[in-house]
Order: sequence, then C-alpha cells, then structure tokens
Amino acid sequence: MGIYEELQARGLIAQVTDEERIRDLVNNGKATFYIGFDPTADSLHVGHFMALCLMKRLQEAGNKPIALIGGGTGYIGDPSGRTDMRSMMTPEQIQHNCDCFKKQMSRFIDFSDGKALMVNNADWLLGLNYIEVLREIGPHFSVNRMLTAECYKQRMEKGLSFLEFNYMIMQAYDFYELFQKYGCNLEFGGDDQWSNMLAGTELIRRKLGKDASAMTITLLLNSEGKKMGKTQSGAVWLDPNKTSPFEFYQYWRNVGDADVLKCIRMLTFLPLEEIDAMDKWEGAELNKAKEILAFELTSLVHGEEEAKKAQEAAKALFSTGAAADMPKTELTEADLTDGNIDIMTLLVKCGLTASKSEARRAVQQGGVSVDGEKITDIAHTFAGEDFGGEGIVLKKGKKNFRKVIVK
Repeated sequence: MGIYEELQARGLIAQVTDEERIRDLVNNGKATFYIGFDPTADSLHVGHFMALCLMKRLQEAGNKPIALIGGGTGYIGDPSGRTDMRSMMTPEQIQHNCDCFKKQMSRFIDFSDGKALMVNNADWLLGLNYIEVLREIGPHFSVNRMLTAECYKQRMEKGLSFLEFNYMIMQAYDFYELFQKYGCNLEFGGDDQWSNMLAGTELIRRKLGKDASAMTITLLLNSEGKKMGKTQSGAVWLDPNKTSPFEFYQYWRNVGDADVLKCIRMLTFLPLEEIDAMDKWEGAELNKAKEILAFELTSLVHGEEEAKKAQEAAKALFSTGAAADMPKTELTEADLTDGNIDIMTLLVKCGLTASKSEARRAVQQGGVSVDGEKITDIAHTFAGEDFGGEGIVLKKGKKNFRKVIVK
C-alpha cells in the first residue's frame, strides 16, 4: 500500500485536483508540498494537529514538507470559517507567534539536513508593490468567480472587508512563489481552503504555463458535525503551558463513542490492520480505545513520559479522587465575595460550565461533587479557608474536574 492509499484508508483525503498525478507524486517521494499556518496565537492547537500529522506521514514516505508560516498573511487574516473579522495583530505579536510555531513543529517534522523547510511569507508579501501586484496578478482573478467561493459567500450577509477579500490572492501568490523558489508542486490544506488552493494552481498555470496540484484534508468533525478541538474553557492547545499534558490526555479520553475509532484512524500512527480489528469493539471496549487514542496522541505531542504520567494521573483520579497532575484553577481573594464563593460561580470560573444556568442544572441533577462529596444545594458556598493549602477537587460529571486553589 502506497502512502496515497493509506491516506485514503484513513479517511484523510477530501478533494484533489488531479488524483493520478498526486498519487504518483506522493507514492514515489516526488512531492515537495506545503501547508500554511497563520500565526493567530502563540501556540498551535488541535485544529492544526491533523495537518502536522499529515506532514509527518508524507515526510516518512520520502516527500519534502514546507511549513509556511503566515507572517505576511497574518496581517490580513483568513475569512474562511469566520462570521466576523479577526482582530488586528501588531508586527511584534505576529513575529512572537511565528517563533512559537517553529519550536512546536519540530516535534513532528525533521528539519535537519534540508529534509524539510520552514519559510515565512512575510519575506515576499511585505515587500510587494501594490501597483505591480494589480498589474501582474490582478488580471488573473475574476471577482465574479471569487464571490462564489464558500469562504466569501458565508460572510456576505454580515459584510466582507476589502482587506479580507485579498486573502485568496495572497494565498495563491504564496503557492506561485513557493513553486518558483523551491519547486513546490503540491499544496495541502483543510477542506474549507479549497477555493484558495484552486486559485493558487490556476495562477501558476496562467503565469507560468505549468501544472501544480492541491489536495484538501478532511476536517476533524465529531458525530454532530462540529469541529473538534474545543472545550468549554477554549481551544485545546499543543503548548503544555496553555493546555497541560493531563488536560490534553483527558480531552481525547473523553471523546464520544461514535468518534473514537474515526479519531484513531485519522490521527494516530497505529497500523491499519490493528485499527480495523478495533472496528468490532463496542461497550466497555470503546473505553479501552479511548485510552489508546489519548495515550498515542499525548505521546506524539508531549512525549511518551508525559503521556504515561497523564495516564497514571487519570487512573489515580478515578480510583482515589485525587491526582497531582490534574488541571488546576487558581483563584485569588478578588474572586471571592466577602471571603466566600458559591458553587455556581465556582463552576463557571473553573470553566466546567459555560454559564450559571448550566451550573444550576448540573448541581440540581446531582452531577457536582467536591472532594468526593456530592453538592446538591445551588446556594452552597465555600469560605476561603475551606480550600486549605492543598485546595479542593471539584468534579462535574464523571470526567470533568479541577483542583481549585485560593492564593
């Protein structure tokens, strides 16, 4: 089985420009491919995880990855999948985020001896002359055609700024530049990037008279059709200082029964034969599958030692109700009212519920406990001294918990 067939078997391929050409490139190690990462935060997150794993798979099959950091496009912001305009970042913020990305990517991609490249599109985009771009690139883009792109259509009702409208042109120009400078012949991206990627292949064809290809990766959605990688307290980050290895492990340990085998197939590097055997698992066996998923992905991101610690901490928590490495929330006296805090406010501040009304329901339904004791009174309050030096363990349901400390 070639790498292209493996990607198909894992359900990773969504759309391709020319299947036979792409199959030949990747199966024979002839692809120099790129994936773009806009530096909108100081850490990569689960949304980037599948792209990083794809780069790792393709590199191991003999192909050359280019990780394109969007130091230039970050000044504009990608409107794909957005209902509003991204906030503007300063050049210093963008550069800091780019530096953070480089460090995290090195866990997945081997950049030694020219086996992979990391480039920043700020190197060519920031020096472009506006009039030259209009004359050289503008004639190759039809506004009518651009407006039919899904990434723009969904923004038309609320309003699409001219700034964001240029994003497709900038992304297409990236492919054009990489094709010429590095022989990049293939672009990968999320399925919501399809229109932007086609624009790149078309620009190369029109300007250079040569063929380039594009392939989109299946978006990681749960059984309800929602993007995975979010919790009530926000994104699941790859930076251990933003999402601890324990929290990362628990996120994957808690995926739904309907999603676990799909995640194992798409995200882990376990052999397909082993995964095929898991397709027959049901009931309690699915919990074992979730533990395998959580361990494999935590090992990939944080290393095997951290994965073992997270696994042991999870087992200790559910057997004894306490664990040293569980996620923590630190409160201060300012979070207390007259030295006290009620259970509903505590649940919200810890990110275990999104609102007080949700917190009320959780308490009334008997799903909340503190240090192993169920809390059923929505008016229950805690004084600052109740948290002691070690803090308390707050749990909602069977799998969501926080160590809460007052400093």
